[in-house]
Amino acid sequence: MKYIRRAEESDIPRILELLVQVDMVHHNGRPDLFKGPATKYNAQELRKIFADQTTPVFVCTNDEGMIMGHAFCIHQQIPDHPVMSDVKTLYIDDICVDEAFRGHGVGRSLYRHIMDYARLHEIYNITLNVWACNQDALSFYEAMGFKLQKMGMEIVLGSES
Repeated sequence: MKYIRRAEESDIPRILELLVQVDMVHHNGRPDLFKGPATKYNAQELRKIFADQTTPVFVCTNDEGMIMGHAFCIHQQIPDHPVMSDVKTLYIDDICVDEAFRGHGVGRSLYRHIMDYARLHEIYNITLNVWACNQDALSFYEAMGFKLQKMGMEIVLGSES
C-alpha cells in the first residue's frame, strides 16, 4: 500500500538521501554541471520549505513508513504582468522515487496526489523542467500527459565546432 502525506521534519534525513540520488542522476548525465554527490537543500533549508504553505513537499510511504519517494512543489503566480495571464501555476521542482522502488507506481501515486492537490487549490496548470540527459524522467512525464511548453537551449563554449 502507498500513502501520500506532507513531509515532516522527521523526514529530513531520508529526503536528503533521496536528494543525493536526484543529484547523481544529473551528475551522471551532466558531470560538467552537477558536482555529485550533493543535495540542493540542507536540513535547515528543508525545515523552512516544509513550513511554507506555498512550497508543499509530499512523501510517498509504504506500510512500514519507509519514504519511497518525494515531490517538491512551488505555487507560482505573476499578477499584473504586462504580457502573461494571471494564472495560478504549480511548479514541480522535483520528483524522486528511490532507486529500489522505481517501477512500482510510486511516481504515479505522487503525480496523482499533485493533480488532486492542484485541483483543490484551483491551479490552472502544472509545470516542471526536465534535463535532456534524464530520459527516464522525460518518458515518465510524457506518460503522465505532460506536453512540451518551452525549451531551454545551450551551447557549451569551446564545443562549437
